[in-house]
Amino acid sequence: MLLLALDTSAAASAALLDGDTVIGRFASADTRSHAEVLAPAVQDLLRDAGVAGPDLGAIAAGVGPGPFTGLRAGLATARTLAFVWGVPLHGVMSLDALAFEAASDPVAEGEFLVATDARRREVYWARYRGPEAPRGLPVLVDGPHVGPAAQLPELPVFGAGAGLYREELNAVDAFSTALPHAAALGRTASARLAAGMPLLDTTPLYLRESDAKVPGARKKVGS
Repeated sequence: MLLLALDTSAAASAALLDGDTVIGRFASADTRSHAEVLAPAVQDLLRDAGVAGPDLGAIAAGVGPGPFTGLRAGLATARTLAFVWGVPLHGVMSLDALAFEAASDPVAEGEFLVATDARRREVYWARYRGPEAPRGLPVLVDGPHVGPAAQLPELPVFGAGAGLYREELNAVDAFSTALPHAAALGRTASARLAAGMPLLDTTPLYLRESDAKVPGARKKVGS
């Protein structure tokens, strides 16, 4: 089944998959231009593969956790494409994509954490157990959460959040700059769909309120 995966929980990324095989991928290091780069990237991926949007079997979108603006841009793109092309849309927690990649490391045979930057000296994180047969997918044990790095359990930590706070966390060096990528997110979605496992809807996991605040009513000035 052809599947398009999108994630904007950190950097913007997109991937086109045929089953669990990635046939095209895109990633942008710019965390501030998700809306501008994602749609052209999808167009390029489909064109290069000779695939039309309605040919897709599904779209998978990362639902975070992540910042408000970035997640909103990616999910809006995914919902629009799914509606226009008449394609099923599924949500996948973005931290699951990191856990999927981490599961290939021997350190991840037991329990481990994945963490990404949440700014304000905090991280988004979740706790997993090593992959289980026959699906080969890591198992979510706890999370997602947002909080100070110093409050995380003392376990190996995969992801860029660990690289930022090495003094507080047991960072796995090979993954200390890793961000969620749509390719791993798509492989996670494909494996779950093939196994008949449920996926999420596309409700975003913000975990905290947006920094943007609605102005309050103006105070009256006494005469």
